[in-house]
Amino acid sequence: MQTLLRGLSTCCFCLLLFACEQETVEVREVPSSSAVSYDMSGTYANAGATQIDGIGFFADIADCDYTAEGADYSIQLTGDLEGCLYVFVSDYACSPSGTYREEGREYFVGTYLGDAGTFWTDYKFEGKYEGCSPDGFFLGAEIFGRCQHPIARGSGTGIFTDVRGRLDFKDDVEAGNFPFRGHLRY
Repeated sequence: MQTLLRGLSTCCFCLLLFACEQETVEVREVPSSSAVSYDMSGTYANAGATQIDGIGFFADIADCDYTAEGADYSIQLTGDLEGCLYVFVSDYACSPSGTYREEGREYFVGTYLGDAGTFWTDYKFEGKYEGCSPDGFFLGAEIFGRCQHPIARGSGTGIFTDVRGRLDFKDDVEAGNFPFRGHLRY
């Protein structure tokens, strides 16, 4: 019996060894220094996407006049993007558990790296609130929330001409602001 077990284990070892020798490994070339650059914000940017981040908060009407834009409300962004994000709500619903969903479009007017421009996003928000009103809007305090904001292709002007990308917000309910991360691709 021991001889049979030794024979089987030797056979399994040989099969594993043979299989490992036959494995092909893909070798990727390291990009040249001209394809990768380091910018002063501490991020690496390549021919792909540039990472961005910052903080958003409900804007004062004096800073971002959403009524003049015909928007439902506005968020002021600071960080890599500086400016106003005007929000146009197209649909919303709230479940009896307090789960609130909202979607619409947004118009960003501001700067990136000191250069001005604009772009549009299509956004989807989901959050949990203390409750819901009969008309489907949320009631009470926010418990948590997050949203995705893909940039609408071809909508950019100025510094954002031909930009693609996405912003992701995760609400900080204790601080009362909206940290964001994302990427821009030209």
